[in-house]
Amino acid sequence: MKILLINHFPLEGSGSGVYTKNIAKSLTKRGNEVCIIMPENTKNYNLVEGVKLHPVYFTGKEKIEEALPFNFPCFTTHPRSTTNFYDLNDTELKMYEEAFRKAIKQEIEEFKPDIIHGQHIWILSSIASEFNIPLVVTAHGTDIMGYQKEEKFRSYADRVVEKCKKIITISKDNDKLVLDTFKDVNGKNIIIKNGYDPEVFYRKKYKKEDVLKSLGINKNYEKIVSFVGKLTNFKGIDILLKACKIYEDENTLTVIAGNGELFEELNQLKRDLELKNVVFVGNKPHEILREIYNIANVSVVPSRREPFGLVALEAMACGTPVVGTNQGGIPDFLKEEVGTLVEVENVEQLANAIIDILKDRKKFDREYIAKYVKDNHSQDVLTQELIDVYEQALNL
Repeated sequence: MKILLINHFPLEGSGSGVYTKNIAKSLTKRGNEVCIIMPENTKNYNLVEGVKLHPVYFTGKEKIEEALPFNFPCFTTHPRSTTNFYDLNDTELKMYEEAFRKAIKQEIEEFKPDIIHGQHIWILSSIASEFNIPLVVTAHGTDIMGYQKEEKFRSYADRVVEKCKKIITISKDNDKLVLDTFKDVNGKNIIIKNGYDPEVFYRKKYKKEDVLKSLGINKNYEKIVSFVGKLTNFKGIDILLKACKIYEDENTLTVIAGNGELFEELNQLKRDLELKNVVFVGNKPHEILREIYNIANVSVVPSRREPFGLVALEAMACGTPVVGTNQGGIPDFLKEEVGTLVEVENVEQLANAIIDILKDRKKFDREYIAKYVKDNHSQDVLTQELIDVYEQALNL
């Protein structure tokens, strides 16, 4: 089968980007041909073995002659762009549409896909629906937030729901959100949870002192708490910092990996709370995140809203127990043998859950956590469900 994947974001730096790369790798392993159309603002992007990549260039730090004269737009923020969909003027929006319409048309003529799989019920999936090829779309959650936020983008999403063959939702909560938002889903929705890449995230013994030094941290702390994600409001890093005020001591380090628009604000909150052992290490590649997860005693997902929570799976794949909020996609996989659920914005409950794990290192079996995730949530396990949906779409 030939599958054309289309994403609104590069293949690194966002959940949907990682999702797209993961399914592309897994589909290719099974003998399918895959092409990905995605935005880029550098020519030095990472390749995906066996996958054809078709970048549409935007203007970032690197000068690219054929690039659109603005950076690729986001729903919230991205490590390589702060441009927002909602800030695009009519001219920029038209340029955005035409650049991707040209790319999609080119790949339909050259790659000749059997099926198109769009990421997000949003602009690019709407453009893909103009062509006479079966369309499957994955709702990632931020697209629904965008639909609710800005009326001028709703016609794109409504067209996607009308024209597509299947809508993949990534959690029970995400599925309900789609059904509550759109009137004419008509049974097109099916839940297929996100999967992580087992070739990237796995248990491995690292020397804690060496990992910390590579992050610019010269003290060898006894206990590590990790957070990975965008520094944006719905990720709840401010709640984690307030909890840190309760659990922090001289032997406990909190590592926050990620970039975003709240960087300065969160650093100010750190100073206001007089937190001494919190470090912001910026956006890191997956290989470094694997090291951080493996040396961490606990990884925290304190989100106010989390459509799925892929970073929790990635941490658990490294054997690390997770404390996550009881909403969105997290409760679908965070059972009591592998972590702890807490209520949204409950600082004390979050701090106590972290303290419990830090105090009792035998509370969770790291080998069991890694095996549970690999057996149930690796992308390789979930890809057959995806192929089944493609085949259903082809026969509708």
